[in-house]
Amino acid sequence: MQLNSDSAALTARLIAATQALVGHDPAARFGVAVSGGPDSMALLFLAAQSFPGRVAGITVDHQLRRESAQEAAMVARWCADRGVDHAILVPDAPLEGNVQAWARTMRYRVIEAWRADRGIDWIMTAHHADDQIETLLMRLNRGAGVGGLAGVRGRSGRVIRPLLGVRKQMLQALAQAEGLPHVHDPSNADPRFDRAAMRLALADAHWLDPEAAARSAAALAEAETALDWTVAMLAADHIRPDGAGWRLDRTDLPREYLRRLLLHMLAQAEAPPPRGDSLDRAIAEALAGRQASLGDWLLKGGLHWTLRPAPPRR
Repeated sequence: MQLNSDSAALTARLIAATQALVGHDPAARFGVAVSGGPDSMALLFLAAQSFPGRVAGITVDHQLRRESAQEAAMVARWCADRGVDHAILVPDAPLEGNVQAWARTMRYRVIEAWRADRGIDWIMTAHHADDQIETLLMRLNRGAGVGGLAGVRGRSGRVIRPLLGVRKQMLQALAQAEGLPHVHDPSNADPRFDRAAMRLALADAHWLDPEAAARSAAALAEAETALDWTVAMLAADHIRPDGAGWRLDRTDLPREYLRRLLLHMLAQAEAPPPRGDSLDRAIAEALAGRQASLGDWLLKGGLHWTLRPAPPRR
């Protein structure tokens, strides 16, 4: 197929971004998560052009809308016409709790099972620069730290997101130019959902540069990786078992390191991570030489910090 200049440029960007994320392996196989929207159809098209014979599509029909089966079938027909393998899966557990959270959990779970069964190396998703800035602003509004403001990661386990530097409008233009069949999920414009509400609020904010935000998120992701690396070394040198709990024998460290080391101790204790600002309050108490409760655990400050099971409540 002869590509137009825009398609060829995006294909080159996809190849470069994919190799930056997972290296150059001429035998690697890719699964593309395709909802049927213009973004994921554009990714499927670009991946099939970039890695011919090594791409399969996967569509999860959450069965939340009457049209969803037809939309999945639309993707299947496009794949069949072009010799691309495609599978349609449904969730393996009933709907419960928050609809979008449930759908996301189900989607990644069944896709990972399919990936492992088919011997596929990587799953591509169509997250793009506009998704990234929405994520950053939502997390900023919730008081996120470095990790949260790193946004959507380019690689997470076996999932890669090679379009994080590409604008949504470029993908939609590609879908139109190449005549790719696609649909629009009405939930994407439903202000009852946080992301949709953020998307609507940003619609007229033309001064924002999503591509620049994507670069900032990538820089923060690298900073987060560096912090994790340093904390792992500090934990190996300064956290020791102490009876039924744990001891941190060095506390003359920047507060962010202390926060991460305390989270490491809680993880070692198999304790759930604290909610809200309870962790910050506990650190303030420990720095003052006092003690604080963290769920079923008691943090005692001073020269050394100890984390031990809290005494039974009377």
